[in-house]
Amino acid sequence: MLRGLTRAGLGKIESNEQFIELAAKYGFQAVDIDAVGLVETHTVAGARELLEKNGLVVGSIGLPVEWRSTEEVFREGLPKLAQAAEAAAALGCTSCCTYVLPSTDLGAAHFMALATRRLRTCAQILGAYGIRLGLEFVGPHHLRTRWQNPFIWTIDETLDWIDAIGERNVGLLFDSYHWYTNGGTVADIEKLRVDQIVHVHINDAPDVPVEEVLDNGRVYPGEGVIDLAGFLQGLQRIGYTGAVAQEILTAEAPTDSPESLAERSKAGFDKVYAAAGL
Repeated sequence: MLRGLTRAGLGKIESNEQFIELAAKYGFQAVDIDAVGLVETHTVAGARELLEKNGLVVGSIGLPVEWRSTEEVFREGLPKLAQAAEAAAALGCTSCCTYVLPSTDLGAAHFMALATRRLRTCAQILGAYGIRLGLEFVGPHHLRTRWQNPFIWTIDETLDWIDAIGERNVGLLFDSYHWYTNGGTVADIEKLRVDQIVHVHINDAPDVPVEEVLDNGRVYPGEGVIDLAGFLQGLQRIGYTGAVAQEILTAEAPTDSPESLAERSKAGFDKVYAAAGL
């Protein structure tokens, strides 16, 4: 499994170049990055050269379409999706991800109908470029009641929804934090087929009751209470070999330097990968 980074948890990153160079310096192998921005500033050939020189691949891009809002806003974003898919494919990236909040102010059935159609459309566009769409279920308890109506937040619910979307290139963005806040076990991971996982996020949780864990209260891998060794071992046993990307969301932006935070991230990966025997 490739050690990966997102920008979340690295403080004030000034450029894609700084992000890529830091990732390479501290032994990471994949970056989740804005492929369009990278291609626009470097050209496809230049972006490929920058990644190859640093021994990195693009783990995933974010879905640039606002599918939770009005139909007009959704439609306006579709050209951006095609542009992002083209750039990602040119850089060898095969993953695009979005998160699914566990509650909504719309009626749940109405929102499900809209979201199913919209995400199916996104998957079809991505599929034309050989890219998969990963849906991230979100587990923290406080978000389940943040908006008026409950939606979905478990593995099984998300897999049922993926079946309803009905496109072969849709799967899970599997995040250790949301697995933990759902009371997930290693056995739950081992029930999955590897083809059901598009991408993976890793982070840790503070030592508080799981019902009190906040979405923006994450800590670095190996600094909290999540069984990340078991998490990684479960993924390994089902045959996952893709990127495992750190994503640290905090209430306030880190004030330490990106250099020190990248070094801290490396130490966390070293700890949990060693514990998992990887």
